[in-house]
Amino acid sequence: MNFFALDVETANADYSSICQIGIAQFKNGEIVQTWTQLINPETHFDFMNTMIHGIGEIDVEGCPTFKEYILQIEHILKGEFIVHHMPFDRTAINRACIKAEIPLLEVEWIDTARVARRTWNQFAKKGYGLSNLANFLNIQFEHHDALEDAMTAGKIFIKALEVNPNPLKEVQRLSTYNPPIRLEGVADGVLSGELVVFTGSLTSPRKEMAEMAASFGCDVKDRLTLKTTILVVGLQDQNKLNGHVKSSKHRKAEELIKNGHPIRIMSETDFLELANYL
Repeated sequence: MNFFALDVETANADYSSICQIGIAQFKNGEIVQTWTQLINPETHFDFMNTMIHGIGEIDVEGCPTFKEYILQIEHILKGEFIVHHMPFDRTAINRACIKAEIPLLEVEWIDTARVARRTWNQFAKKGYGLSNLANFLNIQFEHHDALEDAMTAGKIFIKALEVNPNPLKEVQRLSTYNPPIRLEGVADGVLSGELVVFTGSLTSPRKEMAEMAASFGCDVKDRLTLKTTILVVGLQDQNKLNGHVKSSKHRKAEELIKNGHPIRIMSETDFLELANYL
């Protein structure tokens, strides 16, 4: 199986503050090409982040911004499988795209942590961090360098493919399946009584967004009804809109609003900002 592996480092706690990108291209189980680039995040560096990866403001002076670099390489990644370890890297790339006001990468993401948890029973519930898996598989690497981490994630994926009897079908299911989400909000939450529905592509996994909403008291459903009070809108895949500009949920919500139903429509960014104040 041919794929790319990707990893990023960030300047601070903001996922969009990418300061390094590492990419490795795998063909037939071997690394055939690599890319590594320091990125100017155009924001401050936290001391703790610099302590982890060793990158500071001086190191990124004169380096391209995320927008400049990603627009140079997006054609290489478009339509490809992108391997990453844990949701952080995918979320960081998506949030950086949104901040830069450019489309999300049109790729198929594969989380090697999820693949490993289903490949080796001892890692089903714990111990599936990059370092621990690399140690288990005798993979030597320098942690917290984006390219080193990307190559290691790719090597872990190769090892998993050797064990998995039907790897392509399994990883596609893991990467694309979004089960219906129905959660009840906590009884004493500050948003108790609200019913939230999500639509579009979110920068964080939908399950995580739903769990966060439920922790504030919101009930979460996967379908829009007359009881819905908040519709959170992520980025829309134009290939799935059948010629429309907005999703069917978004259009239905607007129609309900016209008919007097009190539904608030907000972007994912606005919803996250709201969460920061709660």
